[in-house]
Amino acid sequence: MNIWKKYAKVLVEYSTGVKKDDLVIISSDIQAKPLILAVYEEVLQKGAHPILKLGLEGQKEIYFKTATDEQLDFIDPFIRMEYDRADKFIAIGAPYNLKNLAKTPPGKLAKRSAATRPLSEKMLSRAAEGSLSWVICDFPTNALAQEAKMSIFDYEEFLLNACYLQLDDPVEKWKEIGKNQDSIVDRLNGVKKIRIVGEKTGLALSTEGRKWINCCGSNNFPDGEVFTSPVEDSAEGEIYFDFPAIYRGNEAQGIYLRFEKGKVVHATAEKGEDFFLKMIDQDEGARYLGEFAFGTNDMIREVTGNILFDEKIGGSIHLALGSSYPETGGKNTSGLHWDIIKNMKTGSKVYADGELIYENGKFLM
Repeated sequence: MNIWKKYAKVLVEYSTGVKKDDLVIISSDIQAKPLILAVYEEVLQKGAHPILKLGLEGQKEIYFKTATDEQLDFIDPFIRMEYDRADKFIAIGAPYNLKNLAKTPPGKLAKRSAATRPLSEKMLSRAAEGSLSWVICDFPTNALAQEAKMSIFDYEEFLLNACYLQLDDPVEKWKEIGKNQDSIVDRLNGVKKIRIVGEKTGLALSTEGRKWINCCGSNNFPDGEVFTSPVEDSAEGEIYFDFPAIYRGNEAQGIYLRFEKGKVVHATAEKGEDFFLKMIDQDEGARYLGEFAFGTNDMIREVTGNILFDEKIGGSIHLALGSSYPETGGKNTSGLHWDIIKNMKTGSKVYADGELIYENGKFLM
């Protein structure tokens, strides 16, 4: 089977479960043409109704350079209808330039994030109630390869391996991963308090009453994590992130956070601090945690500059500042959801209700 047809089959059948008469929004850039067409055909073969939405190179740059405050606040009524009516969303990343918004004033990005927040909340709430399913994935492009410091050929191989698309039956592999992670989720679902220890890190947070989610190829592809949303006012202590954090083409490195009663009360970054601070000041919820997760994909071993992959790195954890996930019981709302990754492979530990459950990047249970 052609590799893009195999990729499309996984996205349509396994990740989103497209059925007859479903309304399916397929969004991407034209660089992903082989995968877009394969997904489009697969959706049609399911008897569903694909709606194709393509972006153009330079479109976002023109928008943020030209749009007035009024236009930044405007939400297309047809877009609102999609979030109300669509059954499936399949978003295929295929960027031309990962730094295209790096010079955009942070205030404009924050304003647009705040404006689109109701759409994100609508999608998450519908996903939590089961009336919508979605997946985001990537198509290998030169921009992604350059950010990962790989040739396009090496990056394509890396991407396909991270998704287990090199196997005859990748779905069977993702089901196996899901089964293995079930035991982790079952253990964590009984936990009230998590404590993270490591370099410049001593952070405690509560997950009491929250649900842990097993991620094995449904919303993200590739996948490989287990996550929850911490109790909003529970985070106490400090944490340091040694991996770079990228958001909308801007990078922050060496992020240090100190929490009191769940809120970031002190934040610094060794690089990109001004942008980082503007993002976490965009609304009240941006300084609270929306997610805590363990990365479990051992086919992803190093930072590539692509959060879809980097947050899944085996032997890492990540915290997200901003909006939480309703399906976990999370209540925090924000226009921001910025995943920040910490390497846990050396000298790091995680305790659950006082018991050591994770050390140097490996679960002990």
